[in-house]
Amino acid sequence: MSHPVRAARRRLCDDHADTIAAIDDCADRVTTSWDTARTTNRDALVDSLRAELEAAGIFDRLPAVLAAAVDATASDLQASPVPAAPYVVITSRGPILRATIDPGRLVIRFDVFEIVRSDDAGHQPEYHRVDGVRLHVSLEH
Repeated sequence: MSHPVRAARRRLCDDHADTIAAIDDCADRVTTSWDTARTTNRDALVDSLRAELEAAGIFDRLPAVLAAAVDATASDLQASPVPAAPYVVITSRGPILRATIDPGRLVIRFDVFEIVRSDDAGHQPEYHRVDGVRLHVSLEH
């Protein structure tokens, strides 16, 4: 793990633990409507997660979380991030934050769901809730 990645991860864990916990809570609320431990409806999952993040006031806070992570890398953003692509995207795994900085593209993933694919033809991918939030920070060159 590179120094900028460690610095960004440390800042997120130290200064934004409440946001990470809130993302976890939102993902838990998404699963309350499921009748099993999984879903195959990707679009409903993404829409529900975004709605929960918006209702909790987390979605609009994510650009500030991204800016703090970039600041921790001692880099500058070319523009102020907004709660929209390419800076903030809600996927079937969870929120992704992205910023282009001098050494490359900083990517922060808050994985709250995992995709389970079957080897059987015709089976749709399943989306399962992971335990907590899996925080992934990377610098792509």
